Amino acid sequence: MTQKMVHPSGIDQEIVDKVVGRRGGLNAFPMLNPRRTALVVVDLDMGTARDTEEQVNNISGRVNALAASLRQHGGTVAWVTTPIQEPTENFRAVFGKAADRFIANGKSGISKRLWPELDSKENDIHATKQGHSAFFPGKCDLHKQLVTKEIESILIVGAVTNVCCEGTARDATELQYKVTMISDACIGNPNLYQATLTTFFRWFGDVRPTEDILKLIIATGN
Repeated sequence: MTQKMVHPSGIDQEIVDKVVGRRGGLNAFPMLNPRRTALVVVDLDMGTARDTEEQVNNISGRVNALAASLRQHGGTVAWVTTPIQEPTENFRAVFGKAADRFIANGKSGISKRLWPELDSKENDIHATKQGHSAFFPGKCDLHKQLVTKEIESILIVGAVTNVCCEGTARDATELQYKVTMISDACIGNPNLYQATLTTFFRWFGDVRPTEDILKLIIATGN
């Protein structure tokens, strides 16, 4: 009897079996070229992290490790924040009174300052977005910056898994990037987090833990 492949990020076995049966393996993108790969860090700023401080601290070490390894092997690190100053009518309708806090954070600059535990470097990319996704046309210049570096693979980490991380990851796939969500370097509500990772794995790209990606960078970067 053939042994079933178990997903290291805890995705439901029934879903894993369906995906493996379709793909012929666990991962859509079993290899990556570090020099053409970007780690996209979504919304790990002082404004967002105040509500999720413990979670952000828990993933900061993994984000830093991924960033350091990718830089060492010629890759790109991009930090994306969302300093909302002029909200749309729909934004106010959806967020209600909470919109005022987002606006205040945007105007004060808090939402552009990275969480202090994160290790950014001078040559990293810094981009701001004016919506949930860093790849939605007209809302962020990240895609334009990555094109100049001939990036083909995207690694997604940050907050929140089922909102800005998911929106960014999905739009990146539409631009034909090879996208992997890093399961233990994204944060959010546990139930919504798992639903997002499962859906993304099934229909859009890969989901892998930090340890797997670090091994992949070293294996393919040497």
